[in-house]
Amino acid sequence: MNAVARPEAHGASLWHAVSRNRRDRPALQGGLDVDLAIVGGGFSGLSTALHAAGKGLSAAVLEAEFIAWGATGRNAGFVVPNFAKMDPDTILAHLGSERGGRLIDFAADSADLVFDLVRGHGIDCDAVQSGWIQPAHSPAAFEKVQSRANQWAQRGRPVVALDRQEVEALTGARGYVGGWMDRSGGVLNPVGYARGLADAAEKAGARIFEQTRVTSIDRMAEGWALKTPTGSVRAGKVLVATNAYGGPLNPLLQRTYFPLKVFQIATAPLPREIRARLLPGGQGVGDTRRNLFTFRFDAENRLISGGMHILGAGADTRVPQTVWRRLGHHLDLPDLPPVAYSWSGMAAVEPDFLPHLLDLGPGLIAGRACNGRGIAMTTAMGKVLADWAAGTDARDLPLPFSPPAPIPFHAVLQHAPNMLLGWSMLRDRLDRAG
Repeated sequence: MNAVARPEAHGASLWHAVSRNRRDRPALQGGLDVDLAIVGGGFSGLSTALHAAGKGLSAAVLEAEFIAWGATGRNAGFVVPNFAKMDPDTILAHLGSERGGRLIDFAADSADLVFDLVRGHGIDCDAVQSGWIQPAHSPAAFEKVQSRANQWAQRGRPVVALDRQEVEALTGARGYVGGWMDRSGGVLNPVGYARGLADAAEKAGARIFEQTRVTSIDRMAEGWALKTPTGSVRAGKVLVATNAYGGPLNPLLQRTYFPLKVFQIATAPLPREIRARLLPGGQGVGDTRRNLFTFRFDAENRLISGGMHILGAGADTRVPQTVWRRLGHHLDLPDLPPVAYSWSGMAAVEPDFLPHLLDLGPGLIAGRACNGRGIAMTTAMGKVLADWAAGTDARDLPLPFSPPAPIPFHAVLQHAPNMLLGWSMLRDRLDRAG
């Protein structure tokens, strides 16, 4: 089997190829004055624009390429309302009861916010809110997810612990010890969702410009001045929402996260009889392995999964085939259809795997909330950043807020997530052997 990538005129993922609501937007020409300028047309920028416009603020989104070009359009479409690494008890110990509790509530409501926006604005993105499942690959992992489910249940979330038989019945995957499910999670087409957010933001009064790369952000006596090749913006406040795609706009920001390249594949549609065995309820799955194994279906019964790489040479060809073989092995699919689409994207991973707001100056903030939970977290981040744009002190928002803290030895450590993958895979095997 050979992986087959299908580059599109407006992107390089399955989602760009199949989404039906593409609309070109002009580049900024001339000058513009707004209350809030947003650099980046991904989930966080678009959600902020939508919610800020809903508060009566004038907002402009400046996107260097096109809507959903970056990580927003290159993920697998999971909507997950929890944290990648920390559980509620750990959050409370880390941040204290008041701030920790607010951050937990922020995450807990994030998936419901996404699906409420989809329903409220009639967004065409094949959204299915039927749950997110995390199977446990070992007895030790099962103990952790049982505790995790209990902690979220104590906060009133619609979660349930699953035994071995329940995991197999829900997923069709054999060999897991057990797991848990958050029923408020789900899946969607991320490009369709982002385009729908953009349409809704414009209807609310926001302005969105594509092919508008911000080249500088400079302090003025009152507010900020943003320059682009064909225009400029004067804004009272500015949000930098570029995630790992900010480039040279602010080199300091690039040293505050680990850039992680993630590959995704989508097979040709599965036969109906095989599809009926796997995920009959349409949930998304991400297990407890350090070398994370994920899978879901899209609306056309394509099976989707992802993975990382250890060495970069030839990765664009090698990794999709590795992910495809892994998918067939873990799901017991000897006749798995071939890869129809393969793509990759960059994610910004925080050292503590938590969402953060970075203080870049008076009225200038950078927001990052992905860490493998981008769709839900960044949408929710946009809602609270609209409060900041309307006058709420950033220190009163439910997200950690601090000046940028560059990672020591970043030039070397930025490669750690990929270079440690081999060790993670070995530990996963040792877990199961034990």
